[in-house]
Amino acid sequence: MAKSKVKKRAKNIKKIRLEKEKAVFMKLGSKLRAYLFTGILVTAPVAITFYMAYKFIFWVDRFVNKMLPPSLQLDEFLPITIPGLGLIILVIALMLVGMFAAGFMGKFFLSLGEWIVYKMPFVSSVYSVLKQIFETFLSSKAQAFNKVVMLEYPRKGIWILGFVSSETKGEPHQYLGGEMLNVFIPTTPNPTSGFLIFVPKEDTIELKMSVEEGIKFVISGGLVEPDMNKKKK
Repeated sequence: MAKSKVKKRAKNIKKIRLEKEKAVFMKLGSKLRAYLFTGILVTAPVAITFYMAYKFIFWVDRFVNKMLPPSLQLDEFLPITIPGLGLIILVIALMLVGMFAAGFMGKFFLSLGEWIVYKMPFVSSVYSVLKQIFETFLSSKAQAFNKVVMLEYPRKGIWILGFVSSETKGEPHQYLGGEMLNVFIPTTPNPTSGFLIFVPKEDTIELKMSVEEGIKFVISGGLVEPDMNKKKK
């Protein structure tokens, strides 16, 4: 009887020890898994960014190299390969095109080219959308808005993001009265299209995010959120 109790006790101790060892290994495994995911989150964005930049630079180099005459191609003209040289040549070429487009003859040919493009059925719509998008990000049009607001639209309980351009003035203000705001409501993922509404100022909530952050937020469909920690600092 005493022997059976000793055996049973030894068996229980062994079982408890195995459970403790299993718990230790499980805890160690969960920590290693957490470290792995943390390492991926830290290195993946940087690695992907550098990889995309590397691919983009070499793609531009190959593209520019094909556009150049055979006697001036980068592989033949230089004894060594310089990464990014094609990108520098492309930037200089674009600056020269911009200088030409700013002149009288450049504006004439640009207007003629746009007139031809707008006469093409499918190409005209694609060109119009792309032109609006590039004008929004590369020109000062984005600065036409001075703040980002939230308001209830199209009914109570549903909120939407809007960009305030100015206070409502002129004939609309004469009919509406009070303190009104001109609010542009953009569409996703193309913020260059949307509609204008007149909203009482007290019905809007001003946000701390910048206009650029608001545009990124709209384009991404809410995936790219503004960094609130940076604003607190």
